[in-house]
Amino acid sequence: MKSKIIVTALAGIAGFIAAPAQANNFDGPYVGVQAGWNRAEVADRTIDAQPVDAEVSREAVVLGGYAGYNYKVSDRFVIGAEAGFSGAFDDDIRAQTSGDSVTIDPRYSFDLTARAGYLVDDKTLAYVRGGYANARVRTTLVSDDVTSRASDNLDGWLVGGGVERMLTDNISARLEYRYTDFGNNGGLYDQHQALVGISYNF
Repeated sequence: MKSKIIVTALAGIAGFIAAPAQANNFDGPYVGVQAGWNRAEVADRTIDAQPVDAEVSREAVVLGGYAGYNYKVSDRFVIGAEAGFSGAFDDDIRAQTSGDSVTIDPRYSFDLTARAGYLVDDKTLAYVRGGYANARVRTTLVSDDVTSRASDNLDGWLVGGGVERMLTDNISARLEYRYTDFGNNGGLYDQHQALVGISYNF
């Protein structure tokens, strides 16, 4: 009788060890990289005392990275926080203002956001996000063949949303749209972004 109990117990332990661990998706820390499309629009504002009177826009490629933390508050709902950093390439915005030439060059930006999501299934998260954004921008003004340069940090806010899918137990991919408004100091400075990201979930 004792031998049967021991064999049964050993079989149960072996079965537990052999059974694959179930991944706890979208719960815990993660890091990732992202790339995509960026469109910046500027009009009727002053950047470090240099006026931009015209309405101009420019499209560019953007690359960046991020780190965050997910917390499952229930079987279907996830909340979290994320910090990101990005830079754009070939993104100079040029405008003619009162006969002068102005070049606006977004250098880099970072953001701190919160996000909330709903698990459509065990591996797919649909989410929205919102939070703070900051961009470093350099302007170059050419007037009467005299060139002057200035830089400024622009504060703003962003909102967005997307879908993230677990590809393996640790790797996920996401597709996201973001709108960022840096125009709270007067005038217009907006960014529209479509981003693809790959994350490693710890």
